Amino acid sequence: MSEQEKGINPIKGRGSSDNPANRFEEFYTDYDLDEETGQKPSQQTKLYRDDTKEIISTNDSPDIPFDKSINPYRGCEHGCIYCYARPTHEYLGFSAGLDFESRIMVKHDAPRKLREQLASPKWDPTVLVMSGVTDPYQPVERKLEITRGCLEVMAEFLNPVSIITKNYLVTRDIDHLKELAEHNAAHVTLSVTTLDKELAQKMEPRTSRPGRRLQAIEELAKAGISVGVNVAPIIPGLTEHEVANILEAAANAGAAHAGYTLLRLPFGVKELFQDWLEQHFPDRKDKVLNRIRDIRDGKLNDPEFGSRMRGHGNFAKQISDLFKVHTKRFGLNKEVLNLSTQNFRAGGGSQLKLF
Repeated sequence: MSEQEKGINPIKGRGSSDNPANRFEEFYTDYDLDEETGQKPSQQTKLYRDDTKEIISTNDSPDIPFDKSINPYRGCEHGCIYCYARPTHEYLGFSAGLDFESRIMVKHDAPRKLREQLASPKWDPTVLVMSGVTDPYQPVERKLEITRGCLEVMAEFLNPVSIITKNYLVTRDIDHLKELAEHNAAHVTLSVTTLDKELAQKMEPRTSRPGRRLQAIEELAKAGISVGVNVAPIIPGLTEHEVANILEAAANAGAAHAGYTLLRLPFGVKELFQDWLEQHFPDRKDKVLNRIRDIRDGKLNDPEFGSRMRGHGNFAKQISDLFKVHTKRFGLNKEVLNLSTQNFRAGGGSQLKLF
C-alpha cells in the first residue's frame, strides 16, 4: 500500500514520510499518523553512540574505486529519498525510512581510533575515503566536528584522503585539506543531483542547495585542492536532462574531474522512492519508473556488480555517451586522479599529539 493510499502526506524537511517495517525485525516502532494533517510526526534527530572497534572499513566490490573508507556516522540527516544506504539502517534495528534520517549513530572516538591505526607499524598507507556510505558533512557534523578531527589526524600523518559530500560545510576544513593537497594527498567530490533548488529541497531536503555546492567547488579549487563533481544519482525521466548543465556549471566553478552513477533502488528504497514520486510528481511517476525499468532489464533495481552503477540498454548508453561528450567538451577528466602516499609520516607530524 502506497503512502497516498495510507493517507500519508509529505513531511517538511524530511525525505521519507513513512517508517516502513524493518525486514529483519518481527516488531518495530512506527510513528502514529495525525489524521488531521495526514502526516506522521517529523521526529527530532536523536544521536546514539557507536563504539565500533575498527574505524576503517574495507570493501572488495569490483565496481567501487576504493577499498578502505571511514564513516563517522551511520544514518544520514540529509534525508535523500533515493539513498542506496537506507537499508543499512535495518542492520541496526531501525527502519530505512524516517529512522534512517533521524536516528544517527555517531562514532565519537573516530579521530582517536584513526590515529591509533595510522600509527601502527602494520598500517600500509593508502587512500582513505570519507565517506563510503553516509555523508561525513551531514548537519550534526557542524557541532560534533568528528570528520574535522579525522582530517586533522590525516594531515598529521599526511595520509591521503578522498571526500564525497553534498554539503558546503566541507569548506570549513580547507585548512587541513590544503595542507594535505600540498602533498597531493587530498581530493573532494561534490555530488550534484540537480541544479533545480526546488527539486533538491524535495528530494534531498537537508543537503546544501545546488548553488552552495558549486560555491564549495569554487572555494576548494581556489585553495589549490583537487576537486570534482559527481552527477549522482542520475534519475531517468527526472534529472538526466541536466547532465550537461551540471558538468558545465561544475567546470566553470573549478572542478577538474567528473563521474556519474545511475539511480539504485535496493530493498525498501524502491517503495520509499515510488511513494515519494506519488507525493511530489504523480504526473511523472510512470515515466520515471518505466525509464528505470528500461535500464534495469525490466526491474527497478539491479544488484549485479558491473551493471548496477551504469545500467543496460540503449537509454543507459545514451546517458553514458552524453556524459563522455560533455566531460570532454568542458575539459573535465583531462588527467587521471592519483593521490600519493609517498609523503606519509609514520610517526605523525607531532609526537606530542599522541599524548
